[in-house]
Amino acid sequence: MIRSQPGLTRRELGAAAGAGLVASLAGPAHAAPARRPSPYLIGADISWLPQDEAAGATYFENGVQRDPLLIFRDAGFNAIKLRLFVDPANGYSKGRPPGPSGAPWCGIDQTIDFARRIKAAGFHLSLTLHYSDTWADPEHQDKPAAWAALSFPKLVEAVHRHTHDSLAAMKAAGAAPDMVVIGNETTFGMLWPDGRVPLSVPTGNPVTDRRHREVPGAGGYDRFADLLKAGLAAARETLPRAKLVLHNHLGRHWPIVRGWMDALIERGVRFDAAGFSCYQQLAQGDWDRCFAEFGRRYPDHGFLVLEYSSRKRYVNDLVHAHPNGWGSFIWEPTRHQEAIFLRDGKNAGEGPRPDLIAQGLNTAEAPGSTPPPTGEQPRRPSPGGRYDADPAFLDLYRNMARDYGLKAKSPAPTLIDRRP
Repeated sequence: MIRSQPGLTRRELGAAAGAGLVASLAGPAHAAPARRPSPYLIGADISWLPQDEAAGATYFENGVQRDPLLIFRDAGFNAIKLRLFVDPANGYSKGRPPGPSGAPWCGIDQTIDFARRIKAAGFHLSLTLHYSDTWADPEHQDKPAAWAALSFPKLVEAVHRHTHDSLAAMKAAGAAPDMVVIGNETTFGMLWPDGRVPLSVPTGNPVTDRRHREVPGAGGYDRFADLLKAGLAAARETLPRAKLVLHNHLGRHWPIVRGWMDALIERGVRFDAAGFSCYQQLAQGDWDRCFAEFGRRYPDHGFLVLEYSSRKRYVNDLVHAHPNGWGSFIWEPTRHQEAIFLRDGKNAGEGPRPDLIAQGLNTAEAPGSTPPPTGEQPRRPSPGGRYDADPAFLDLYRNMARDYGLKAKSPAPTLIDRRP
């Protein structure tokens, strides 16, 4: 089994910068608590929600308009996860109408506004840092424009500074996250090409295998680890009680997860849990096998499913069955894939996706590189409109929360104040 070891003090972390930061973070890791540190998290990533509300989206349950956060909370959800881009005005939000405050979507100001609202509703709050101006995922880990020409030591320093400043701003605003995910779906590294990691063994997905098998100029695990350690150090320095998570998108593939974990731990990367994406399997039982092997090999690390959509109860039951399984986050369930809301009597997303890769590739396996399945419903040009919570899915999550022994919160009598 792989275990962590004692590491740096907060004072040492706070003093590190630039090239000195790389050197000072090279020490071994500490023992992280594996047992569930809080009640099981039934979570949702709903970063699109304020953007959709600004476009006119309204949310209903049993014909009554409600704050969507209350719909989620009363259905048994107890955790929300948001994403943060470095400079979305230069990437994700470029060309998109801003919200009422004028702040770009998924930038620090808009994220703080929404995080306050989430905290006011009593949710556990998680934050995923995309170290990019737009989506960072298995197929795209582009540097922010402002960091593109930096030397590697300066790039490490930029990761540390951005992480520290972002979390410090959230803390000062009373919206500090309880859990921080350093990088999004970093199976093949981050901030390419400096922190890119080539594919070591076939994934079973031909698109992924073709794109990542031969990668000239990749910095490899040493540089990837230095970048992660910079972000982790800044998070630990700023929010010492927050749980720190790294994200691998292949929760179905134990050999890749094992190689990734071993490589990072051997390089002194200290973190509390691994998060997985679980959209498809190569064969039935892949997720179950990966979770079981993970628990045996890394007993001092927890794990979560940070992204999933279909097979909602099945995925959660697998995670909940393990003492070091912390919870799950369904990705954008208002209008993505098998959404838990309806529009015009139909699923507000594209509906359920194939369970096995052999049945058709889910675009989430290789975002932006996999063609949409034949017959997929076209996405509506505007996310505005009426969304009705699907009673069947609300019941599914209520039953899940009850079966997991989670205590329901009393509904708030009025809508949450949405002002900054």
